[in-house]
Order: sequence, then structure tokens, then C-alpha cells
Amino acid sequence: MQALKARMEAFLASRVLTRGDDWVDSIGHAVNIRAAADDVVRAVVQQARQDGVTWQVVGDALGVSRQAAFQRYGKPTDPRTGEPMNTTPLPGVAELAASVIRDLASGQWPRVAERFDPAMRDGLSEDALAAAWAQIVGLSGAFEGQGEPEIARAGDVTVTNTPLSLEAGDYTARITFRDDRTIAGLYIFEEKTP
Repeated sequence: MQALKARMEAFLASRVLTRGDDWVDSIGHAVNIRAAADDVVRAVVQQARQDGVTWQVVGDALGVSRQAAFQRYGKPTDPRTGEPMNTTPLPGVAELAASVIRDLASGQWPRVAERFDPAMRDGLSEDALAAAWAQIVGLSGAFEGQGEPEIARAGDVTVTNTPLSLEAGDYTARITFRDDRTIAGLYIFEEKTP
């Protein structure tokens, strides 16, 4: 904790804003400050949990749900083995999900299906995938764009939830990836408005 405190103090004392043309250096300093601040929050949350503070209290302090707090700062244990679970999402998964969605929206069914793991290949043909996308377009019009995905590690897979905008409706594309970058699950659901 002492080393973390010294690192944070050094970053805070460094010059971040500049009047010259050295924006790359300033941005780098700002990113380092953010990383140090994240490390401090993580350390404080771990200390609070060791003292018996609930995830609800942690979530309230962070302005998020207790589940979101746990997903970001928790250390889940695999109930099958008793070992700590890998909570690190698959690297590059946001771009991977975006490329799958681009392929769906442009009718590249074979490109999507070739990414399926064996179970998905057995359960969802290219024709069925095309029919499902056609049904969504039939209900809500043409695809207009996608937002930034929410990403979480769930056991042995990484799950992405990407907002989709169509002409007359909003959807979420939930795509589950294995560590070998194959698709283990693909589900698109409509966002209901109140």
C-alpha cells in the first residue's frame, strides 16, 4: 500500500496540462494518473472487503450495483475446483464482437458461421442465422449502428453485450466467445422501452 501511495503522489505532482505542443506526453501522464487512481480504488475496496464491508456498500460508494462492483473488484472462486477464477476478458474482444456484428449487418453469414464453435455449428446453420437477422430487420428496419460493448468474463468464456440501433428499434447483441476466439453463443434481444 505504501508503494501505491508513493506512486500516486508522484503522478499527482507531475505536470499534466501543458501549453506547448507536447500533448502526447500530457495524455500519457493523464492515463498514468487514471491507472494509479484505479489501483488505489482497487486496494481500498479489497481492504474494505477484508474488514467485512458488503458488496452493496461498495457498490453504493462507487455509484454502481453490487454486482457491477463485484464484477470489477471481486475475486470469484470456481465452485467446481475451489480455485480463483480467471476474470480477465479475452484481449481484443470488443473489436471481435464489432466485426461479428458488421458481418451480420452486411449479410456475411458464412463469415459469422465459420467463427462458431462446434456446438454452435451443430445448432445454428447459416440459413437459420440469415432468417433470424431478416426477422429482426423485418420488425425494426435497417441496421444503423452499434454502441460500445459491455464486457465481462463469465467462467470459461467472455460475454459481450453490444447495443444495436435499427431504424425503429434498439437491440442488444450478446455474443459469447471462447478463449480460442470462437463464438459459443449468439443472442440478439430487443430493448424494451418503458
